[in-house]
Amino acid sequence: MRTRRLTGLVGLLTAGALFLAACGDDGSNDTTTDANEDAAGEDAAGDDGADGGADDGAEDAEEAGADPDDAEFMVYALLPQGNDQPYGTTYLPPMEEAAAELGISLTITNSQYDADTQASDCEVAVAAQPDGIILWPAVGDTVRPCLQAANDAGIPVTVTNSDVNPEDEELTRGYSGPDTYGQGAASAELMCEFADGEDIGIIMINGLTGNSTAINRENGFEDTIDEQCSNVEILARQPGNWNADESQIAASEMITAVGAANIQGVYAADDTMVAGAIDALRARDIDPADLIITSIGNTFLGNPLVIDGSLDGKVFQSSSWDGENAVTLMHEVLTQDPGERIVRFMPDVKVTIDNAEDPDVEPEW
Repeated sequence: MRTRRLTGLVGLLTAGALFLAACGDDGSNDTTTDANEDAAGEDAAGDDGADGGADDGAEDAEEAGADPDDAEFMVYALLPQGNDQPYGTTYLPPMEEAAAELGISLTITNSQYDADTQASDCEVAVAAQPDGIILWPAVGDTVRPCLQAANDAGIPVTVTNSDVNPEDEELTRGYSGPDTYGQGAASAELMCEFADGEDIGIIMINGLTGNSTAINRENGFEDTIDEQCSNVEILARQPGNWNADESQIAASEMITAVGAANIQGVYAADDTMVAGAIDALRARDIDPADLIITSIGNTFLGNPLVIDGSLDGKVFQSSSWDGENAVTLMHEVLTQDPGERIVRFMPDVKVTIDNAEDPDVEPEW
């Protein structure tokens, strides 16, 4: 366990100043979302019921993993979701089991995708002087003050699920989770494959504006379309904010704007949003099976859409892999002290009607 040092007080004083700056950021304070990810996961997802505010997050911290009295390491896990979301519900048990096996006592917080709450949680974590901090960013462009405070206090930080911005990577020791750019690219490859050289127009539904997972998936998809199938044209795009209802509205608006006859395909950055897009098509008496539709996730919501032919293909994301590797990566950093930043990507497995019922891609959330 880390030796508490008086020099850590310097980092704590710095942390106080940095967190005041973070809480004053008008660009992020009201950024919340309410679905699964990413998403991702996704990435991914949030909860619009996150009404706790910056003072409430740390009070709801959960203790898990090894018994603190017997643990070799004490680690804070600063997450933006937990049992309040389908992804978090299946992310947490493997995380806690791995921690117990590796002698890590976890203190887990859930900011519900509120940047101020996560900043407050981080302030509490740094003050506790743990052996490490696992961070799943609530809002990617607001976490640098947290990372800087931990770095100044000598506390290693690893990132899970959604990586930090490139300019912030130097303040972290590693990342484990989905290759969010690669997920977008893989979904685009499916779109190219199904289009098979035919000229088609598609609409695109992206995640929460400013969210790193949403940005990376959009870039990965669009770059791959440009490079591999210029016959596919993106006619319009809107954010669906990881939410089915908002995605249904966004899709409906785009159908009106570009004309249903001009749309032969849909890409949505996760299963929740693609379900909303499919509802928008059906509301216009458009059979989704007549279009090429791709997504990311392969969730309990999305997998049946592949099996019934409404959705052509998607990229599988495993919440259990994500939770387990968050802890094993931190343990590697604490026990092996690797010199370079570790990046451990979740495998990108494509799911179509041919393998949608295989055990290897069975939905987890």
